[in-house]
Amino acid sequence: MAKEDFYTTLGVGRDADDGDIKKAYRKLAMKYHPDRNPGDGDAEQSFKDVNEAYEILKDGEKRAAYDRFGHAAFEQGAGAGAGGFGGGFASGFADIFEEMFAGGGGRGGQSPGKGADLRFNMEVSIEDAYQGKQTEIRVPTSVACDACHGSGAEGASGPSACQTCQGHGRVRSQSGFFTVERTCPNCQGTGQVIQNPCHTCGGQGRTQKEKTLSVNIPSGVEDGTRIRLTGEGEAGLRGAPAGDLYIFLSLKTHRFFQRDGADIYCRVPIPMTRAALGGTVEVPTVDGTLARISIPSGTPTGHQFRLRGKGMSVLRSKARGDMFVQASVETPQNLTKKQKELLAEFESESDDAKHSPEAHGFFSKVKDLWEDLKE
Repeated sequence: MAKEDFYTTLGVGRDADDGDIKKAYRKLAMKYHPDRNPGDGDAEQSFKDVNEAYEILKDGEKRAAYDRFGHAAFEQGAGAGAGGFGGGFASGFADIFEEMFAGGGGRGGQSPGKGADLRFNMEVSIEDAYQGKQTEIRVPTSVACDACHGSGAEGASGPSACQTCQGHGRVRSQSGFFTVERTCPNCQGTGQVIQNPCHTCGGQGRTQKEKTLSVNIPSGVEDGTRIRLTGEGEAGLRGAPAGDLYIFLSLKTHRFFQRDGADIYCRVPIPMTRAALGGTVEVPTVDGTLARISIPSGTPTGHQFRLRGKGMSVLRSKARGDMFVQASVETPQNLTKKQKELLAEFESESDDAKHSPEAHGFFSKVKDLWEDLKE
């Protein structure tokens, strides 16, 4: 009986690309696999036909020959072999199985693992956040071993090819129709082993050490800003690349200033007489200078003054935020007899509605409320 056309077997057209052929084969191979159809002779034969067709059509040269000469191009054992169960089938099915279950990884040894990233928490003052700062930090980490220069091998011996996987980093085992590929357990996928480990690092190629690093804190950093130092993390295994160091900044609490984004807030006590009569006060700013504020007569507690451009620096910009000063009128204490007499005289001549409108309004409302309650 004449063989079925390979394109028909896989259910694809002659113009199908490699991706379509592979997708069709994977679907049919899983459908007709003997493990899913125990004792079903027809399914077993279909499984063989599908693998034979895929073995030819996945290979560009074989596919070209088949397109030109048909099945005759592979008669007398020149192609996939009778029934498709030669070495070609095993390698073809292994390719799909590797893609589905082993992540599609390539053959050959893998490099040792990259070093881990590290985190370092740093507190900075508002002044340092405003001005920027160059500082040094000490970070406990792993660094390349000085004795073996990170190779992990003693002296000049160096690593050698793993005998278990022959330097490929992966090993295969056959189980029925399946070819299973996994990471080599002897070399952990690197393809190399250390026969004579370094006595200092035990073959790791790295040792523990405290590093001193210079860190540039740019002006305008905020709470939670992250600074990345590439390659300053943990050293990789046996010469692999190092990880990165991430510095997370937090702002220290300031005794005078409070920050909100690029703006600065502060509370300034003002003597009662100056708030009543008017005058000036000087307040410190985040840049270390003093700013003079004019206090208009009758300034109440809570009144806010805005100083434009006296706030924080803005990261990666020359701009500055604003500074907001909140007045807190201070009640005089430890008065002399004379001062008390003067205040008493002032009170006797005061018109509450005129001189203390907020207090007058409040107590008027309380009086009205009380009258309503009595009724």
